[in-house]
Amino acid sequence: MSPPPPPFGRGRRHARRSLDAALDDTDLVAARAALAQGRWQAARTLLAHTGDDWDRRGHRVTVLALEPYSAAWARDWLLADPDSADAAVLLALAQVRRALRGKETPVRAREACQAAAALVPADPTPWLGLLMLERALGAGEEVVRLFGEVRARYADHHHAHHLMVARLAERRADAGPDPLHEVYDFAVWAAEQAPADSPLAILPVVAHAERYRVLAAAGHEPADPAASEHWTGRRARQVMKAAFDWWLEWEHEGHPRRLVDLNFLAHAKVCEGRGAEAAALFHRIGEHVTPAPWSYPDHDPYPAFRAARDSALGAV
Repeated sequence: MSPPPPPFGRGRRHARRSLDAALDDTDLVAARAALAQGRWQAARTLLAHTGDDWDRRGHRVTVLALEPYSAAWARDWLLADPDSADAAVLLALAQVRRALRGKETPVRAREACQAAAALVPADPTPWLGLLMLERALGAGEEVVRLFGEVRARYADHHHAHHLMVARLAERRADAGPDPLHEVYDFAVWAAEQAPADSPLAILPVVAHAERYRVLAAAGHEPADPAASEHWTGRRARQVMKAAFDWWLEWEHEGHPRRLVDLNFLAHAKVCEGRGAEAAALFHRIGEHVTPAPWSYPDHDPYPAFRAARDSALGAV
């Protein structure tokens, strides 16, 4: 007889730990815990040390902004240090998160981002906040403009490219499978524009997963990605092989969002039926699960990840 499942509350706590947006950034985890208790000084130190590493800054600010009271603590920080650009940027992203949860008006979130952008013109992070907001609530033309604002400040911005791919994948949702869809062209273009060691090399895989999400939701693909021809066609095989080969040769441990890419690549390898290659990726991922793409098209991401991982590691 198999053992009983864990109590409901314990299982939920375990899932939350496993889907931690901070990923493996232990300094960010510590600063977030302090911020949750109203001690914003740790966040101030963290962002000061982050400097103009724009991918890391964007990652850290967006994760800190997820805390329910981060906007309140950022306001306290601004009262103590009215000229703090870091506090203004954190407040802006916190307002965006609140707006996306329906707790704040989009107008006020936009105003906070615009105020932060005026304080730090070179920082793409306030523009990332605007892009996150418009990607969810706004028009396509504005999304393209804001993506351009981010790229003008940092051309290889990881999070911004992922947002753009997700938005482009949603165009022409009812058209069905189309190997010439614009999201694929965009992903290939962005990967080619990036430096040779940029994780944007994985973007074609992300585009493939995002388009699967859209097609499955529209009923054009089965809900089980492993049963979908979307992952086994000639284009898919070429994309997956190129991305995996790049990872074997170029993977860098220092990028703050590399685990996002590893989750997308592991998911693709599972869907492709390449268990041994997926197992190598699962070893690198550990417990750092990301909701996307394991939730695609409508799955509970952590159980989907665990089932795929157990299958891949068991096969090896």
